[in-house]
Amino acid sequence: MAGRRRRERHESLAVRALRERDRHAVQVGGHGFFPGRGPRRAATVTPAPLRYWQYDPARSWLVVAVLLSVAAWLGLAAWVGGPGSVAAEVPLAVLLGVAVLVLSTTRLTVSDSGLSFDVAGLRRTSSVHVVARSLVQEVRRGRPPEGWPKGKRRGGWWPGRTRVAVRHLSTDGADEQAFTAWVRDPEAFAEALGRPLH
Repeated sequence: MAGRRRRERHESLAVRALRERDRHAVQVGGHGFFPGRGPRRAATVTPAPLRYWQYDPARSWLVVAVLLSVAAWLGLAAWVGGPGSVAAEVPLAVLLGVAVLVLSTTRLTVSDSGLSFDVAGLRRTSSVHVVARSLVQEVRRGRPPEGWPKGKRRGGWWPGRTRVAVRHLSTDGADEQAFTAWVRDPEAFAEALGRPLH
């Protein structure tokens, strides 16, 4: 064990980040999409508890697109089959619209090794979409300040959420990147990443 720790201390940042991304995917995969229910029954090894997680609803543009699609579907049903056929189509159209929105829900997850934004419909965390904890440089409340790289927006506004900006290195450590997210508890989120909130 001591030899492994010594070896990991001397490895490059890129190698450590790749190792952390894989560890994150394994830890998150042991919990399933609803971590409050505990580890998956099929998990052969009990995973460590997640440091932080929250759900983010579908983005507003997707909600508008689903509403327009359902309205177009019902309008087409009325045009083709007359007003009587609309009543038969409403349950199916609404059910499919709700299914699209539920499957588009994302989960922000921080494990012992990294963070990811998982989509309910995909049901699996890919290590490609993970930011290793060792690459996180700073967490700030609000928008990214001057001098930070242009941040990607992750998730949308939701009542009771606060915007935070996270600055991190790329996987190879060559350049800086950033993203913003709306989180339920900024202090707990920053603590889970191992960086004090500025």
